[in-house]
Amino acid sequence: MTTLFLTDPSFLAHDTGPGHPERPARLRAIEKALSAPSFAALVRETAKPAEEATIALAHPQDYIAAIKRARPREGAKQRYVRLDPDTVMSPGTWEAALKAVGAATAAVDKVLAGEADNAFCAVRPCGHHAERARAMGFCIFSNVAIAALHARKAHGLERIAVIDFDVHHGNGTQDIFWSDKDLFFASSHQMPLFPGTGAVSETGVGNIVNAPLRSGDGGAEFREAYESRILPALDAFAPELILVSAGFDAHRNDPLASLALVEDDFAWVTTRIAEFAHRHCGGRLVSVLEGGYDLDGLAGSVAAHVGALMDAGS
Repeated sequence: MTTLFLTDPSFLAHDTGPGHPERPARLRAIEKALSAPSFAALVRETAKPAEEATIALAHPQDYIAAIKRARPREGAKQRYVRLDPDTVMSPGTWEAALKAVGAATAAVDKVLAGEADNAFCAVRPCGHHAERARAMGFCIFSNVAIAALHARKAHGLERIAVIDFDVHHGNGTQDIFWSDKDLFFASSHQMPLFPGTGAVSETGVGNIVNAPLRSGDGGAEFREAYESRILPALDAFAPELILVSAGFDAHRNDPLASLALVEDDFAWVTTRIAEFAHRHCGGRLVSVLEGGYDLDGLAGSVAAHVGALMDAGS
């Protein structure tokens, strides 16, 4: 099984300021974890920036232009620009945001071309809270939603699924997919919690499946949500490609939430999603990093996730 690992040094230059939980050290922790001998077989590539036309598959041109204008310049008196109370741009953010989208779309290209069986993209800034015309929750462009729409436009796919196991609901992906019956979005997340969306009643045109969890829920409740709600719906949808919004902030040690998952739970859900990818779409699966803010929990959980991708179907 060939697993592609895509990242880029520019992601470290996305500076969110002192004390911000979404910090460059997250990627350093991931890179250290994936430098272990057990990951020697990973195919490693760096990201290239996405074209603005690709980003426009999910976001209006005036929104993209506004983000571009807002970015601070290197050496400017004001180093940080806040798009909302949580979402920060520094001089390195624009390039990082373009390359985060570029990593996700390149992974789709490689997997659909058969150059890799599956892929994991370690990117910053994350994307699943970015709505069509609104940056929020550390997110600027909706990396995974854009990758799905790119798969449709560039490769002619029709039925594309996104599974989101970040502890926070992926309101941005849901917003972009809401009225498109051929785009499927399923999310497990803690509720109530930021961003306040993700109720079971939010179903779009029958293409949205939300499985909220309660504070303190752990692996048993998480696995039940997948076995009873998300995986049966994914099976019925029968996707041609599966994308994963891979957030690891449901880990029991994460400071921003209060679920109680451990590394084995992330390995389990990855294996189960990969089984459905093999059933419906030749194993074609692309995973893109979202949250995860306890560095040890993040590193161990990503290692479990990527290890399961490498093992899938072997």
